Amino acid sequence: MNKRVLILDDDPDILQICAIVLKKKGFEVSTLNTSSQVVDQVKSYQPNVILMDNWIPGPGGIEATRLLKTIPETHDIPVIFFSANSNVTQLAREAQADYFLQKPFDITELEAIVQMAVNQGVQA
Repeated sequence: MNKRVLILDDDPDILQICAIVLKKKGFEVSTLNTSSQVVDQVKSYQPNVILMDNWIPGPGGIEATRLLKTIPETHDIPVIFFSANSNVTQLAREAQADYFLQKPFDITELEAIVQMAVNQGVQA
């Protein structure tokens, strides 16, 4: 079974690019343009890794990630926090994300960090 990636971003271009790149790498991909109902969506899709934008509508990336990290069923799913903010490292730490990716990013960076997160999730 293919590893699943859930991408949350309000930019349709980012969603499309990430989905195309990750599908070519063999991942199953689902996308959301809001963080509303994030817990239900994650429980339903059961991703192996989550890409979370900082400025996503709904509770926002930080609050949505924190929420996922407090729930036993979603706590261990690796979250990659990605943002164009210059302080993405600090934001990811604040959100309790497992990884971060600075926008704009290189396609190979995206592939590498998603693979790293999937591998970490398998070992957990």
